[in-house]
Amino acid sequence: MNDWVDAEEHVERAHEHYEAGRWDDAEAELRRALALNPYQAEWQFNLGLTLEAAGRYEQAIDAFRACHELRDGDGPAALAMGINLIRLNRPREAVEWLEQAERLDPSSVTPIVHRIDALTDLGELEQAELAFYMGQQLDPQNPDLYSAMADALLARRDFERAIWCLREAARLSPDMPRINARLARAYAATGRQERARQLYHRELRLDPGDVDTLLDLGDLLVDMHRFDEAGEKYRRVLELEPDHPEAHFALGVLAAEQGRLHEAGVQFDVVLRLEPDHPEARTRLADLLLSSGRDQDVRRARELLLQELRRCRVPENQDADALDLLGQLLLDADLSREGARVLQRVLELRPSDHRAHHHFSVALLETGDLEGGIEAAKAALRLNPRFVPAMHNLALAYLRRGEWLRARYWARQALAIDPDDASLRRLRLMMAAHTGFAFARFLAISAWSAWKRVWSCIGRPTRQAAQRS
Repeated sequence: MNDWVDAEEHVERAHEHYEAGRWDDAEAELRRALALNPYQAEWQFNLGLTLEAAGRYEQAIDAFRACHELRDGDGPAALAMGINLIRLNRPREAVEWLEQAERLDPSSVTPIVHRIDALTDLGELEQAELAFYMGQQLDPQNPDLYSAMADALLARRDFERAIWCLREAARLSPDMPRINARLARAYAATGRQERARQLYHRELRLDPGDVDTLLDLGDLLVDMHRFDEAGEKYRRVLELEPDHPEAHFALGVLAAEQGRLHEAGVQFDVVLRLEPDHPEARTRLADLLLSSGRDQDVRRARELLLQELRRCRVPENQDADALDLLGQLLLDADLSREGARVLQRVLELRPSDHRAHHHFSVALLETGDLEGGIEAAKAALRLNPRFVPAMHNLALAYLRRGEWLRARYWARQALAIDPDDASLRRLRLMMAAHTGFAFARFLAISAWSAWKRVWSCIGRPTRQAAQRS
């Protein structure tokens, strides 16, 4: 009996700590209560809520699972597990638990809303739309349902329908968090930048300290070439959160766009100190250092690129665009073999992209692998027969192999498509000079051979003369 009373007291204190936002203390009290009575499903559920509030989603799932096992058929526990699995980027598992939550509580639309989120993360957008229509049959006035469907439509780049869903969500719930900002982003994607700007300002009137909205508005103003206003928004973020890495990064990009390279480098350095694994700051800084051309800057750029190469070896960090940029910067830094390996990985991620084949061809040619470079360039042309850079590379590769006829063929093909290309004109002049030199050499050899034959006829003694002598 005393154990039961003590456990209840621990639970009461846990509630007090939870309400005050003291997650660690609430967790400790709940664990003490569960140590005395581990078979209380409700306490396991409360522990899951506490861990979820503290951002410890993996442990929260364990607590919700324990609740589900203790109270078989617990819909809220299945729903909570699905939500936290989405947060951990495990949407396939999330779908299974959310479907179970739907079966356990068929009258609730909430599991369907989150299943749409999970299906969107999986890229199964048609299934997400089907789930939306099922949710409409249960609750056609649910704003969260329209909001989730808008995200799926944005992933499909169906912006007009996404705008309609977001407007419905805003009509049904005008106080929905960041609804105006999300609508603004959709309008910006359709090119209606002024309307997007107005919606961002409307969101900021409701919440002037919303950092995400300030950053999004700054990015929009950059796209609108209103750089001074964009810089003001980014600096406003730093007034609210001085150590915000994305604001420093945005200021660095803005400074680079305006030619203030030293300031851009300082901002990217700050980003790397705040967030060493930032996905772009290291390559941006390396690009700036390489452009300076100074030996010490080039050395540091190589170090940064090799660090980024180590970071990108982790599969979760392998974004094709980021790898493509990294590979090209490695080539610029005379790290051709490393660049070739990175660009080969880009090609594996995007096998039907002719530019990926082209960049891989450049890397192979830089390493001296002429055969591989030629094959990669031809692969690019099979995907895009009018891709001039691949033709240019083929001409150069055949020149290196001394196959002038094939080089001239590819140069002529490229010039027929782009007669104003300066590099192709230089290549044509070089081959014309080679042709002229070869023709002059042929004439000289032919003239010398003819002269030898004439001289042999003139200078040879006659038989009679030989006899007289």
